[in-house]
Amino acid sequence: MTSHKKKINGLSTAFAAFGFGALLLATAAQADIKVGIDLSSTGPAAVIGITSKNAMLMWPATIAGQKADYIFLDDASDPGNAVRNIRKLINEDHVDVIVGPNITPAAMAALDPVAESQTPMITLIGSASVVEPQEGKKVWAYKMAQTDSAMADVMTRYMSNHNVKTVGFIGFADGYGESWLNEFSKFAALRHIQLVATERYNRTDASVTGQILKLMAAKPDAILIAGAGTPTVLPQRTLIERGFKGPIYQTHGIATPEFIKLGGKDVEGTLFPTQPVVVARTLPADHPAKKAALAFTNEYEAKYGPGSVTQFAGDAAGVYPRLQDAVARAVKTAQPGTPAFRVALRDELEHAHELVVPNGVVNTSPKDHVGLDQRASVMGIIRNGKFVYLSQ
Repeated sequence: MTSHKKKINGLSTAFAAFGFGALLLATAAQADIKVGIDLSSTGPAAVIGITSKNAMLMWPATIAGQKADYIFLDDASDPGNAVRNIRKLINEDHVDVIVGPNITPAAMAALDPVAESQTPMITLIGSASVVEPQEGKKVWAYKMAQTDSAMADVMTRYMSNHNVKTVGFIGFADGYGESWLNEFSKFAALRHIQLVATERYNRTDASVTGQILKLMAAKPDAILIAGAGTPTVLPQRTLIERGFKGPIYQTHGIATPEFIKLGGKDVEGTLFPTQPVVVARTLPADHPAKKAALAFTNEYEAKYGPGSVTQFAGDAAGVYPRLQDAVARAVKTAQPGTPAFRVALRDELEHAHELVVPNGVVNTSPKDHVGLDQRASVMGIIRNGKFVYLSQ
């Protein structure tokens, strides 16, 4: 477990381009807003956590006119560490809001400390299980990434339009894989796509040959791999090595340059649902998030290198405008650093309206703590080692 405490100076041009800079001077500074951030900067999910952190290091030094104190902790991709980190951020650092975790098991485990302390949490995971249904502990949780349900919807629609009738499934043996199996099964049935074989594997497995042979024996039209980050390369490479010729689908969790670098020619042609940032440069001109997605992508890649942007970076970038929007209202009723402010911030996060973020347009409510619609879901493909827009 490592930590560092950083106050980020300077308003980035990308965040200004989103239109968020206008509120910075709206409220006279009264007290620091403390933002506690738990990410998987090391361990199996580091490829996700590092790009998320990179985006956060671009955040402005103030939020809605309030000086911001960003406190980073690394959970090493371990849910137990994540809970310890979050308890420290709440009980010792007295943060106003938690950002993260970025893996599903950790986010689910974090519900206890955030609910106990009545501290709002904005997670970076794909699964909607942390916010649905909106009751009990989950009322303190929000989520930036598009839901697995919406991604499964756009994916199965594309499958149906391209004559996929049967699918074999292999997914992580954890909450991420479970969520995807449930959501994919629901939309597959709706579109008369049959799931003919189901297998699981662990993020740290060195071989999935047995599972792949079982999937191929079922002779599916296509195979879906439900995982995130570089561990998703293993089943795809095994499929290619074993001679599978059908289309291979992955989830939105693959959209990192490391996936392409590690997968090489084995991941060419991969079909996947994603969010606008990943394919910003090839989005249609009339896409409502293109301006914000492209502005962020350009600035991120200017700082971290060509092709470095990820969906996870885009999700992390979107946290700032979510906070900016909600804090501007919450500070009118309570001071940062107080229990009343944490409650007010939780409440105001429910009232985003047509808020454009790099990965979509947000409209939250007491029943919806994600707020993204199909404007945040597109299909992509890997062509010539790049993530490219394919269809809405």
